[in-house]
Amino acid sequence: MKRLKRRAKRTVVLSDNRVGMDSNVLSERMNRYQNTLSSRWQALSPRDQLALAILSAFLLLFVGGYGGYSLHQAANSSKSDYQEQVADYFWLRAQAGNIDSNAMNAASTVDGEAAMPPANTISTLLSNSGIANAQVVAAGDAVQLSFNHASQAVVSAALGKLEQQGWQFTQLSMQQDLTNKSIQVQATVTS
Repeated sequence: MKRLKRRAKRTVVLSDNRVGMDSNVLSERMNRYQNTLSSRWQALSPRDQLALAILSAFLLLFVGGYGGYSLHQAANSSKSDYQEQVADYFWLRAQAGNIDSNAMNAASTVDGEAAMPPANTISTLLSNSGIANAQVVAAGDAVQLSFNHASQAVVSAALGKLEQQGWQFTQLSMQQDLTNKSIQVQATVTS
């Protein structure tokens, strides 16, 4: 038993020495390689040393410059792709109301249900656009609507959605109230 323990200890010590020897061998090789390069460099004439130094510097600048340029081009390409995707995303979000309302209208007529009356359709469209308390009245084939809202952007978006749905304005009156800056809209539309 003691003999086996001594043998195990001896192999552990030998393997530790071997690891140390491997690192020594590698450092000795590196030192020999450096010495060889140094002796060959010293053997060159000063003119050849200068030419080789200039050539090495040029090569280093060329490779570094080209690498930096290609990295810059890849970054610009990635940035433009990202900006394009963001623009597409926001465009799709802006069109979501149009897509959903078209799908709702198509689904209601496909299922065999009766289509909503024009006044109800316009009232729903205006409320989906963010305009509350709109007065919508059917007048024969036309629909008259009247509402007030503080944001010109919301008013423009709502009127744009009406046009996209196929409604044509026969009369449109927009006035801004000077006291509270709200926009008063009165319109008559036909399909």
